[in-house]
Amino acid sequence: MFVFVLNCGSSSFKYQLLDMTNEHRVAVGLVERIGMKDSVLTYEPANGDKVKEIADIVDHELAIKKVLAKLVDAKVGVIKSLSDIGAIGHRVVHGAEKFSGSVRVNDAVLAALKQNIPLAPLHNPANITGIEAMMKALPGVANVGVFDTAFHATMPAESYIYAVPYEWYEQHHVRRYGFHGTSHRFVSERAAQMLGIAKDQFNCITCHMGNGSSYTAVKGGKSYDTSMGMTPLEGMVMGTRCGDIDAGIPSFLAANIKMSFADIDNALNKKSGLLGVSGVSSDMRDLHAAAKQGNARASLAIDVLRHRALKYIGAYAIELGRVDAIVFTGGIGENDIDFRGSVVERLGILGIKLDIAANNVRGKEALISTADSPIKVLVVPTNEELVIARDTKEIVGN
Repeated sequence: MFVFVLNCGSSSFKYQLLDMTNEHRVAVGLVERIGMKDSVLTYEPANGDKVKEIADIVDHELAIKKVLAKLVDAKVGVIKSLSDIGAIGHRVVHGAEKFSGSVRVNDAVLAALKQNIPLAPLHNPANITGIEAMMKALPGVANVGVFDTAFHATMPAESYIYAVPYEWYEQHHVRRYGFHGTSHRFVSERAAQMLGIAKDQFNCITCHMGNGSSYTAVKGGKSYDTSMGMTPLEGMVMGTRCGDIDAGIPSFLAANIKMSFADIDNALNKKSGLLGVSGVSSDMRDLHAAAKQGNARASLAIDVLRHRALKYIGAYAIELGRVDAIVFTGGIGENDIDFRGSVVERLGILGIKLDIAANNVRGKEALISTADSPIKVLVVPTNEELVIARDTKEIVGN
């Protein structure tokens, strides 16, 4: 079975086509600037050269038609017919409490996703747009929604309930949901395999670090606690997002600086984090370069990120009681050798020792703690698209 995986944003989407007989990725690509002038379509077959086209693509429906045409193109295509696509898997950011696992999309599911829009106003509308566009492009082919929040549905109430008036939760669903669930699920399961520990016996702390970052305490193979909250703003310091702050700050800014709540929300989501502290960039590569040139704020941003990482790892270690492994993934977690090493070197209180030579790796699986470390530290590249494809195959097969 070929499964088409779609990760749809408001003006772009990433896609992959996977042959699930061997879980081989046969094509990958990206469409950017949808609805704008000079849209960019990138298409890369597994055994061919990358194709890049610039054209005005007015909407997601047209973008998807262009991508599907590439898949069956006589010169660069990878399948004979669109009928070879057996199912479509969609990343959906917010499933709220209605979806604790992946689900085949029908009219009732679509209606529920639309009801969840207030919980993820920046993400769910785009995810829905992608689903509806694929339904038009390939009518009759099954669509499956795989939710960022689903892995965290196993959290106990003590982890997800906020200490606010309880009727906010009952009436308005105000609670912790968590995100990056497909990533945390994939890397925790893979880490258990690497260490030869049964998934239901495995305790670990997964550290997904990229432009968006979240940490999760995994207990017996299930999410027990996670750093992101009702929205992807809470938790770790991120590229442009603030992470944990005093909840009174927005009202202070509104009262004393006369900022609107819309401007405050925009600042906390798009002008804060590493960018806000450093004033340089949201990219760790830029911050390292600036820090080496003596930029004090760039150095401070890196220090703040490390401090928050250690805070969550320490807290989750105590919550879990026993930790088998700490797992780094995501753009920073997989590739930033210096930052990753500086975090692990501070974990001596847990008996962990960094293997400096083993840590000298980017984008590959690695055990980076010494043999005598009681808690193992791993680098595991994430593969959210494969999780989506696996769930899609299973649901359509059943």
